[in-house]
Amino acid sequence: MKRIFLVFAVVFSHFMFSQTAVEIIEKNITNSGGLTNWKLLNSVILTGKVTLGLKEEYPIHIYQQRPNLTKTSIVINKKETAIEGYNGKKGYAMNYATNKLQEYPNYEPESFDNDFIDWENKGFTAQLLGKEKIGNTFCYKVQLTKNVNHNIYYFDVNTFMLVREQKKDETLDYSDYRKVGNLIFPFRISSNSPKKDSDYVISVSKIEINKVFPENTFKF
Repeated sequence: MKRIFLVFAVVFSHFMFSQTAVEIIEKNITNSGGLTNWKLLNSVILTGKVTLGLKEEYPIHIYQQRPNLTKTSIVINKKETAIEGYNGKKGYAMNYATNKLQEYPNYEPESFDNDFIDWENKGFTAQLLGKEKIGNTFCYKVQLTKNVNHNIYYFDVNTFMLVREQKKDETLDYSDYRKVGNLIFPFRISSNSPKKDSDYVISVSKIEINKVFPENTFKF
């Protein structure tokens, strides 16, 4: 009898745990603009500056369009230069050894939507790992798993905004949230990696949404 009760308690506990993770994700989507508004988002332009290391700072433009088109450009000597992107068929990135944009056959573009939008249909499972303090902010710690890959997300316990995204080779911190149209975006994004060779901070000054891009925007 005790064994049956123990099994039931474990299953019930796991169910409640998973439900809590689902609720946290749903509150994040709701508080940041709502599922309908996120699905109506078709394009984004981020304008700001990127800081590399301690002293290197450049104006930056990031163009994104559904389903997965993207281009990141920096401005050097008043000239906008693409350093990375995906045109729907091929991926490109700057080869700094040759100082030329290079095609990468195995380039894997990220989805236009974040992992939270329709996460179950994308094949993810969600698990709440507890709470953890990031800086001065207490966060819910949620893990999304797909096959053998998993990312960990930290949500502010009060606002449910995303504070940190922890990937295998990179940790992204999000802050300075502001409203753009019906949606809320982070205006500061910092990236840290174990090797510290590709760390950066993006300070966004302007975000434009649902703009119609010229046809050559994603040509490299």
